[in-house]
Amino acid sequence: MERLNSFKAYDIRGKVPGELNEDLAYKIGRAFASYLKAKTVVVGKDVRKSSDPLAGALIKGLNEGGADVINIGLCGTEMIYFSVPALNADGGIMITASHNPPEYNGMKFVKKGSVPMGYDSGLNVIEKMVLENNLGEVSPTKGTVTKKDVMDDFIANLSKFYDPKKIKPLKVVVNAGNGCAGLAIDAIENKLPAKLIKIFNNPDPDFPNGVPNPLLIENREATTKALLESKADLGVAWDGDFDRCFFFDEKGNFIEGYYIVGLLAKSILKLHPGESIVHDPRLIWNTVEVVTKAGGKPVMSKSGHAYIKEKMREVNAIYGGEMSAHHYFRDNAYSDSGMIPFVLMLQLISEEGKPLSKLVEEMIADYPCSGEINSTLENPAAKITELTEKYTDGKVDHIDGISVEYDDWRFNVRMSNTEPIIRLNVETKHDIKLMESKTEELLKIIRS
Repeated sequence: MERLNSFKAYDIRGKVPGELNEDLAYKIGRAFASYLKAKTVVVGKDVRKSSDPLAGALIKGLNEGGADVINIGLCGTEMIYFSVPALNADGGIMITASHNPPEYNGMKFVKKGSVPMGYDSGLNVIEKMVLENNLGEVSPTKGTVTKKDVMDDFIANLSKFYDPKKIKPLKVVVNAGNGCAGLAIDAIENKLPAKLIKIFNNPDPDFPNGVPNPLLIENREATTKALLESKADLGVAWDGDFDRCFFFDEKGNFIEGYYIVGLLAKSILKLHPGESIVHDPRLIWNTVEVVTKAGGKPVMSKSGHAYIKEKMREVNAIYGGEMSAHHYFRDNAYSDSGMIPFVLMLQLISEEGKPLSKLVEEMIADYPCSGEINSTLENPAAKITELTEKYTDGKVDHIDGISVEYDDWRFNVRMSNTEPIIRLNVETKHDIKLMESKTEELLKIIRS
């Protein structure tokens, strides 16, 4: 079957207008309404300049397909995840390219109950309908558009995850990266005893301080600088649509998402012993140990939000975490959130009476990791085959790319779903030198 460049494994993402434009957005709206037989669809958008015209075309398509639209305007992706069940809608579409440069845009889709819609769970059907121009009937009764501000309800819903009375008056640097997180930060500020020091808080489609992607090392400097200058207790940064948040300790160090998964799992299991915790296969040893010691059940899933959410529903997991800073919660329609980990971390640091550096110190020493290292290659698939053939003496797993495990070290390599990139993660047991040498060894093969 012919393919559209912008249709990816979990969502739609592409350059505007070449790969994603108003014509395509209109057709997607028609196809989505027809495929889901949707009566009501929630639509939201991020701050990009192209988001407005794309939203207009998408809404027109949904309306002509017979669906009423609840337009929640400028928001974060998790506000769509919240709104679809809260407003009893049949689906939701978020217009966002998250952490991509300004010339990109995209769409994330959910069905009723905020069940994700990835390429193998409906997006492939939408693509086929668009390619064949088989968009379903134009409805004799056109759908309506209702504008709704859900921010107060969204912030109220967060209160079931934390207790503000247990939060100390911490000083916290919050970096919205000129994405949409600033709106939620402003709305929650007076509910928190913490003092928030805001940087790049206003949504700005030009991203004057760099694209909102805290995984880029150059984008971390501003948070670290503000943290050290203000002598803050914690730093938090979000991506553009704030479904991911990233943490910095009081010394200004960026903390790998891997250790945050362990930390959150441990604190959640204190209140909910015996529950299942889902994690991705890239880095696992710390999570498995922490969860097992805390009396929980670690469950591995393929990386990616559609797979994690599906696995969480299957095993009824209370929490799921990916090292890429996606954190999922059963009581949040099994969806990922960038705001829940933020409030949980404030409470955790307050209750433990220890800074973040101390809370993760042992985990980092026990299981040093490389962090995710990307390499752009002409033929990523051939390189995965080469690595598989070289490391046959380890315990090999193909749940996501390849993972190879030895007694004292392991690695995972996987291909990007959207770019010609290989992503490498390496971890060891109590041996930072071994981690560094094995990372070097693997990168030499990958980049040769």
